[in-house]
Amino acid sequence: MSRRSFLSASGLAPLAPAAPAAPAAPSRRTADPFQLGVASGDPVPDGVVLWTRLAPRPLAEDGRGGLPSGRDIGVEWQVAEDERFRRVVRGGRATARHADAGSVHVEVDGLRPGREYFYRFRTDGRHLSITGRTRTAPAPGTLAPLTFAAVSCAYYEHGYFTAYRRAAERHPGLIVHLGDYIYEDSAEGEQPLPIVRRHAGGMCLSLADFRRRHAQYKTDPDLQAAHAAAPWAVIWDDHELENNWAGETPGKKTPGFAARKRAAFRAYYENMPLRRSTLRPGGRLRLTRRLHWGDLATFHLLDTRQFRSDQPCEDGLRTGCDARLRERGALLGADQLAWLDAGLRASRARWNVLAQQIFLAQRDHRLGPGTELAMDGWDGYAAERRRLTGSLLASGARNPVVLTGDVHVAHANELRADFDDPGSARVGVELVATSVASDGDGYHDPVTNAAVRAENPHIAHIDQRRGYLLCAAGPGELRAEFHTVPYVTRRGAPAAVSAAFTVPDGARSFGNA
Repeated sequence: MSRRSFLSASGLAPLAPAAPAAPAAPSRRTADPFQLGVASGDPVPDGVVLWTRLAPRPLAEDGRGGLPSGRDIGVEWQVAEDERFRRVVRGGRATARHADAGSVHVEVDGLRPGREYFYRFRTDGRHLSITGRTRTAPAPGTLAPLTFAAVSCAYYEHGYFTAYRRAAERHPGLIVHLGDYIYEDSAEGEQPLPIVRRHAGGMCLSLADFRRRHAQYKTDPDLQAAHAAAPWAVIWDDHELENNWAGETPGKKTPGFAARKRAAFRAYYENMPLRRSTLRPGGRLRLTRRLHWGDLATFHLLDTRQFRSDQPCEDGLRTGCDARLRERGALLGADQLAWLDAGLRASRARWNVLAQQIFLAQRDHRLGPGTELAMDGWDGYAAERRRLTGSLLASGARNPVVLTGDVHVAHANELRADFDDPGSARVGVELVATSVASDGDGYHDPVTNAAVRAENPHIAHIDQRRGYLLCAAGPGELRAEFHTVPYVTRRGAPAAVSAAFTVPDGARSFGNA
């Protein structure tokens, strides 16, 4: 039975009819244009962003997904209170523009706060997208509980995205992506990690390259399931553009960086459920923003790439790197740090969640070769870290919780005013999500982990396996569970809770799980 026949037989509410002056529609002979799925993001009390991208041939060489050259396409959208679309509350028509590679961003308003909704798209009168589930934020003044997932680092060539599907199966109210949504390079030739599946093309250099890479990732069924399960709040790290880039400085010190940066930024916006307000003149993006979940939680989303100074020390290692202590080294930058400080001082939220990319707690490794710490994290910007932790303390913001990705290893850290003094003031906690697939199957090494923790008493947990983080926040406590999968080089791995921690309200540290 076709989708159209199924809708008719099920008695589902029809989508809105085409407007008289609608843009040209594709031929009925075209392939399914919704092969990249659907997504929603950045929920507010009365609305949410809906996203899709038309791509009948997702890996077309020109990066436009096989859309007819020069033609814009009308797309209908619909939001309902039920999955069968019998109680439709919003609907309309948008345009998938050829110049934007067929991407669609619909900023829906007029919805009720703290409610679950379902949405879908249709084009050409017969092509229907999958149904997505989304949720609006609760109204200000409420303390409605929230379960949210945090994910990061999904290298397509290193493994399957099972962790995305397992996170979706827990029906979170929000999914926070902490960066490295795509990888711009190719793992070919790397050892000893196996290459499970291949990127289409090599290094991303052009806008077409980045569009194709995003499209290839979006064809993954596990990633599609996660996008369809809940609204997302997204921030980038480095691999959405280039490994270890810093502000205006390329990570690989190769020519053409400015053009690649513009291309990567544009492709990122086209493929994410972001509001138009994130667009800035000159092709820039502003991902620094806040999402409020009633009075329960405020998510402060930070950008630790776009405003930083270059990483210190040529070898990228902490050993002998006094430059990491420089006072003028910027990571958030003065403007973003002032924005964060003002938001923390004004916050009424029970939980202040800082979603950012790189490892914040200090890590002293003196266990031999290969254990030195890279300067790409906050350890490379020690003065800026002191400014951040000082702001967290002085602002009086309640219950700071930092979410981190990047390092492909799960951690639970207690943040201190002075990491070299275990008796110094507690600042908050840091929860580090491991990778979805980057670095392959992973492993668990209790002996080495115990030695690292002995050197760093503020680190409570380490696990090198793949997975995701699931947090349940309520008025009295936040519970964090580290979910791991035993392998990603094969599909269908089960997930299990490898560790759990609670953060009692007002404690700024871990209690008993």
